Parts: sequence; structure tokens; C-alpha cells
Amino acid sequence: MQKLGLSQALQQKLSPQQIQFIKLLQVPTAELESRIEEELEVNPALEEGKEENTDDSLNEDTYEDDYDDGPDIDDYLRDDDFAGYKMQGDGRSPDEEDKSMPVVGQSSLSEQLISQLGFTDLEDREYQIGLQLIGSIESDGYIRRDLEAIRNDLAFSQNIETSVEELEEILKIIQEFDPPGIAARDLQECLTIQLERKNEDIPEVKLAKKIILVCFDEFTKKHYSKILKKLNIEDEDLFKEAVNLITKLNPKPGGASSGIARTQYLMPDFIVTNNNGNLELSLNSKNAPDLRISRSYSDMLDAYDKSDKKDKKLKETVTFVKQKLDSAKWFIDAIKQRQNTLLSTMNAILQYQYDYFQEGDESELRPMILKDIADKIGMDISTVSRVANSKAVQTEFGIFPLKYFFSEGISTESGEDVSSRQVKHDLKELIEKEDKRKPLSDDKLEKLLKSKGYNIARRTVAKYREQMNIPVARLRKEIV
Repeated sequence: MQKLGLSQALQQKLSPQQIQFIKLLQVPTAELESRIEEELEVNPALEEGKEENTDDSLNEDTYEDDYDDGPDIDDYLRDDDFAGYKMQGDGRSPDEEDKSMPVVGQSSLSEQLISQLGFTDLEDREYQIGLQLIGSIESDGYIRRDLEAIRNDLAFSQNIETSVEELEEILKIIQEFDPPGIAARDLQECLTIQLERKNEDIPEVKLAKKIILVCFDEFTKKHYSKILKKLNIEDEDLFKEAVNLITKLNPKPGGASSGIARTQYLMPDFIVTNNNGNLELSLNSKNAPDLRISRSYSDMLDAYDKSDKKDKKLKETVTFVKQKLDSAKWFIDAIKQRQNTLLSTMNAILQYQYDYFQEGDESELRPMILKDIADKIGMDISTVSRVANSKAVQTEFGIFPLKYFFSEGISTESGEDVSSRQVKHDLKELIEKEDKRKPLSDDKLEKLLKSKGYNIARRTVAKYREQMNIPVARLRKEIV
């Protein structure tokens, strides 16, 4: 038997204004101008320029307040649920990106390879197979798709019957193209292809090829003593030259040509200047555009409001006008809220890291997490995170993303906390000064850092090392 019952539940739901603010907060300064231009195009009730200061002018609250004493405009709209502000995505569309980002004239990797394929003497059928192979090359220059799968693709999509052996033959032809090492199926083949282009009469080239073909696994693990023993190498100088030759080869031959190159410019959202020890913060002018509500649209609403006609067409017109005015006001409010949030967040960071901003000395950075700033400005951590992840500040010693100033704290023997960035700096310095013939293990690095006064665990040393993309001791070993 079914039972009916009532239950109450609280559900948090963002208003259109909140969504508008969140989206605008994430937009970088470089994109804000185009975002505003887009809004100006779709909303005739929004205009550029400062608000007028005359008595009958419209300020930011006017268009609602001016009509409080007149007929209630909601009489026209009792049964309408206004469509909220037309929300836009965070990023650009592909078309917008092409307009706003300078593009370097450069052909793609596929175009370069297809051009070289055209100079071969392959028949039409073989040429089509070559195109299929080139289309299977990934952006780093490798073919990781199995040749049997490519053979099936040719049979089903192009009705071309072939064999894995024929694919191998045409693949060998493509592997002779530039850049050297292209179309390899793994790193070992990539390095071998590059070495085959060098003069094998040179001893170190011959030895390098032998190392890759016979001792590739040992080489990747830098087990040099095992290689010397396995290949019975007595000339260590020659071995060193061969290893140096291999390390200079390109492990990602498609990396320099993968797609169209794009140039992006980092535009600071804030500017910090040091005026005789007094730090001054200002917002990039592009973050503070002058916008206002169209006077003609507000007058139009006033005229409709005072009209005696209340037919369906007039109702639709009033709905449209009021919706555009709502959208314009929401947009202006969101822009102003964005400015206030940016300034509040950056000012809190500036005060928190005051000593660093005086001289730019990295050792002066204090441990700081998102919660520290969120508590200081009375905002949610997610809001601070949106600002920190998408904004940058210009200082007298460079332009830095805001997330640069956030770091965890490590306690010292004196009981003080230091920034993890300082610990990473000291860790990197220890690794740079180590004997490359006997690199320092994480255990030894832990002991050295503890001798500097840091209370740090070995797993933390390993975590910081990995964050700085520094390999383990075994892979840092070099032949000196």
C-alpha cells in the first residue's frame, strides 16, 4: 500500500546574478575586453561610458527607483517568468580565439609529412596507405596504434586491402622523413632511426647504436656498469661520448611541429609598485571599464509604463525592454563585484606577503594557503581559488601568477613555519651541487635538510622532488 507524505528540504541554488559573477571572475584580463564587447553587441540597453551626473540622469539604482511611484510594471508581467541573464561560457569559442590570439605562420606536422609523401614514387594505392599512416601519428611524433588495427581501418573505411608487411614497408619510407625519428612506435625505435642517419664509421655512433639495440633497458635505468660489462667495453671515454650522443637525440620528434603554434601574452591583472617602501596596489585599467545603462531604453520603459494601452504586443515589448535593462544592470553589478573581489583578494595577499613584495626575496615568502586569504577577506575558499588560478600580478621584479604566492608550511627546529617554496629551493640547491657520479638518495636529502633545521619526512622530500620534475637518484647519475 502506497503512503503519501510531506517532507521539507533545503536546497541551495545560485541566482543568475551569482552565476554571472562567478563566470566573469574567472575570465582573464586579456579576455575581459572581448567579453564586454560581446555583451554590448547583444544588449542594446548596455552602453560604454561613465554614468551621467545630472539630476535626472540614471545611476546604478535609478531604473528601479524612478518608477516606484508610478504604475506597477509587474501588472503587465504577472504570468511571466523572466528569462535570466544570457549566460556565456568561460572561454572563447574557436572563432573568437582565432581573432584574439596571434598565430605564428607555421604548417602542421601532418601537412609537413604529407608534403614529403608527395615527393615519393609511391603508386596511388600506396599513397593512400601512407596518408592513413600519417593520420595515425600522434602529436609527439609516434605511431602507437597497432598496424593490424590500421590495416582493418583501411579495409573498412577506404576498401583498401593490404597486409601488415606492406604497412611495415611504407612505414619505413615515412620514417625517413623529417623530423628525424618521426613515425616510430616506441622510444627505442625512435632513437635507432635517428642514429641510423649518422655516420656509422664514427666509433661513438656505432657504439651508441649498439647500446640502444642491445642494452636499451639498462640504458633507461642508467645502469652504466652493467652496460660496460655486457658489451665488454674497456674504453670508458668512448662509452661516455656514445652516452652523450644518445642523450642529445630528440625523444619527441613531433613536439616542435605539433599543430599550429600559438603565442599568448601574459597580461597582469594587478600592478604593485614600491614607492619608497610604501607598496601601492592598482588594478589593470582593462579590469575597470566604464559601463552604464542606456538612457533611451530607460525612457522607453517609462513611456510604455505610462501608456494606457495594455494589449499583448505592448506586454511583449515591455517584457523585452525590462529584460534587457535587467541584464545590463546585472552585468554592470557583476563587473563591479569582480573588481572589488579582485582588489580585496590581492590586497590581502599583499599584506600577507608584505616582506616578499618589498625586495622580491623568495626566502621571505610566508606559508600561505587559500583558507588564510579567504578568512582574511570573509569570502569562500572557492572564490579565492578562482582568483588565484586565473590572475597575475606585475611587480618590479617580474610578473607572477597569484598561485605562486601560495604554499604549505614546514616547521623548523625553532618552532617557526617556513614556506615549502623555500624548502624546495634548498632541496634543488642540494641536488644541483651533488656529485653526479653518486647522486643523493631521498634518505640522504632528508638528513641534509634536517641538518638545515627543517622537520621533514622522506616522503615529503620525494613529493617536493617530483613536483619539481627532478628524477630519482638513479636516473640523475651521469658519467663524469
